Amino acid sequence: MIRIKKILLALLILFVAIQFIQPAHNKSGQVSPTDFTKAFTVPQNLQNILQGACYDCHSNNTSYPWYSRIQPMAWILKRHIDNGKSKLNFSDFGSYTFRRQVSKLRGIANQVKDDEMPLASYKSMHEKANLNVDEKSLIVNWMNNTADSISLKN
Repeated sequence: MIRIKKILLALLILFVAIQFIQPAHNKSGQVSPTDFTKAFTVPQNLQNILQGACYDCHSNNTSYPWYSRIQPMAWILKRHIDNGKSKLNFSDFGSYTFRRQVSKLRGIANQVKDDEMPLASYKSMHEKANLNVDEKSLIVNWMNNTADSISLKN
């Protein structure tokens, strides 16, 4: 019994200690000149959908939930955000080559159409990420049309 109490006390001390190790937040506080909305004329309704469903993991400005201050959740969120930004960063989209922009636009359309994005784990905690049929259709059509437009110009 004493051994169990010592283990539980050690775990409690460890849990409290790791609370002081906080990763840096992904929050620049400004829209970069290479942001997706600067590179393209994005309709406001689409912009609102993207910001609510995509930008937390795929931009330099994450809106953090309350649990992001509790370890180990903050580390998990940081890893998730870093991974998302490495695949697609709306804040840097204008700096991508035209070929990469087309590829990313088509990838966004396909993943939304196939219900691969937003991730189910994200949708369970963020109501705005639960896209309805019309929102999905808007994203898919706009992304594909914009990709076609870029392809024709270049």
